[in-house]
Amino acid sequence: MKILLVYPQYPQTFWSLKHALNLVDKKAVMPPLGLLTIAPILKEHELKLIDMNVTSISDSDILWADYVFVSAMITQKDSAKDLICKCENLGIKTIAGGPLFNNLQHEFSEVSHFILNEGEITLPLFLEDLKKGTLKKIYSSNERPDIDSVPIPRWDLINLNDYAKMPLQFSRGCPFDCEFCDIANLNGKEPRVKSPAKFMEELNSLYDAGWRGAIMVVDDNFISSKTKAKALLKELIRWRKEKNYKSTYVTQISLNLADDDELLMLMQNAGFSSVFIGLETPSLKSLEECGKFHNKNRDMIKDIKKIHSHGMEVYGGFIIGFDQDDETIFDTQFKFIQDAGIVVATIGLLNALPGTKLYWRLKDENRLTNISSGNNMDFSTNIIPKMDKDLLIREYKKLLLSLYSAEQYYKRILNFLKDYKNHSSGRLTFYFITVFFKCLYTLGLKDKNRFYFWKTFAICLFNYPTSLPKFLTQAIYFVHYEQIFTTEICEVRVEEKESREVFASNR
Repeated sequence: MKILLVYPQYPQTFWSLKHALNLVDKKAVMPPLGLLTIAPILKEHELKLIDMNVTSISDSDILWADYVFVSAMITQKDSAKDLICKCENLGIKTIAGGPLFNNLQHEFSEVSHFILNEGEITLPLFLEDLKKGTLKKIYSSNERPDIDSVPIPRWDLINLNDYAKMPLQFSRGCPFDCEFCDIANLNGKEPRVKSPAKFMEELNSLYDAGWRGAIMVVDDNFISSKTKAKALLKELIRWRKEKNYKSTYVTQISLNLADDDELLMLMQNAGFSSVFIGLETPSLKSLEECGKFHNKNRDMIKDIKKIHSHGMEVYGGFIIGFDQDDETIFDTQFKFIQDAGIVVATIGLLNALPGTKLYWRLKDENRLTNISSGNNMDFSTNIIPKMDKDLLIREYKKLLLSLYSAEQYYKRILNFLKDYKNHSSGRLTFYFITVFFKCLYTLGLKDKNRFYFWKTFAICLFNYPTSLPKFLTQAIYFVHYEQIFTTEICEVRVEEKESREVFASNR
C-alpha cells in the first residue's frame, strides 16, 4: 500500500521565522518529528513524506497514494482543512492525527479515520483493523506508551539541509498544571522519560544520517526529572568530546533550572545554548490565577540573568489578559522584559485552548467566543476578558510596537550581552562565514535599521567578541519579527495619529 505522510503549512507566526530563514538558506525551522516517528510503524508500506513548509503538494502527489496521513498542530488548521478537502475531491482517503485532531475532530467530517492520542498506541490498532477490513472512524486510547520503546525516526524521508534544526525528544509530559496549558491533556502530568541509552541511540542515528547542526530537544519540560536529565547530560558531554561535535541544543524548561548549579553546569558543558521558559507575567496575582505557582516567590530577573551567565539565552513566554491584569500590566511587562534582557519575548493575548482547565472554566462562565487559532500572537483572543477588550487589544499592539521597535530590540540585546557568558567553542565553518557576510550586507547595508545594527555590532565586537555569533542570530531573528508585526504596527501608528489629530482639533 502507498502512504503519503503530509505536514500542513504553518501560517506566518512568531516562531515560523520564515523571513529569518531566508538569510540562512533554510526552508523551515524543523521537520515533523511525529510523522518521522510513526513512519517505522508503517514499515510494510511504501512511504513518501511532504512537508508543505518546505515544498508544495500537487494533485499527482496525492493521487499516487492509497491513503494520505495528516498530522497537524492547531495553528495549521486552515492548511490542514484545505489539504483534506483537496484529498476528498480527488477521491483519496485521509487519516488524521496530532494535537489539532485530538481536540477538534468534530470540525473535520471529511476525514476518513482519526488516529488520536499517542500514535505509538493507536496506529497499530488502525493497521490491525486495516488488515481485517474492519476499520473504525476513530482510534483513541488513554494508554500512555513507554517512550523508551518508540521507533527511531526515519530521517531518510526528508532532506536534512532544508531545516535549521533537528528535533529529538527525551521526555513527554509536565508535572506542572498551568490553567491555560494543554500539555497535561495531551501528554499527561506524569512525565515519561527515555533512558540515556535510548536518547543516545536516536542522536547517533541523526549523526549517522549526516546532521551536524543545532538540535531542538522538544520536551514539554526537559527537567521534569532532574535526576534523569543529569544522567543524560553526562552522556551528552562524553559523546560531544568523543565525536568532537560542537553543535548546540535548544529546549523548553522551567525556571527552577536556576536553583540547581550542577544542572546549569551540565547543560552548559553539554552545549545547550538557548532555553524557552514560560515566565507568563511579573504579576503575582496573575501567576496565582493561572496556577503558575513555581514562578512565585522568586526573583525572576535574577534567575534569568543567572541562566544567561551559564551560556544559555532565555527565550521568554508571556501572556497578557488574565482576569487579574489591569491597564498597568503593559508597562510592567515591558519593563520586566527589557530589564531581564529577554531578546526573544513571545508575548501573547490569553487564549483558551480546547481541553484546558481554562477552557472549561470560561465555558462554564459563558466567556468563550470561538475556538482559538492556536497562535496567541495573532492579535485575537477567544475569551471575553475582564479588562475592556478594545483597550486590551489596543494597548497590546502598542506593547508589541515598543518591544519590537529596532531601538528597544537592540537595547535588549546589549542588556543581554552584559550577563551572557558564551562558553561555546564552535568551529569556523564555510557556512558560518557565508551567513556572516550575508548578514553584514542585508542588515548592515540594505536594512533601514542599520544604525542600530552597526552600533550593537561594534559594542559586541569590542566588548563581547566571543558572543558575536549569538548577536548575529538575534539580529537575524529581528528581520522576521519586524516583518510579521509590520501590518499591525502600521495600524497602531495610524490609530495614534488619528487620536492625536482628534485631540488637537478638540483643544
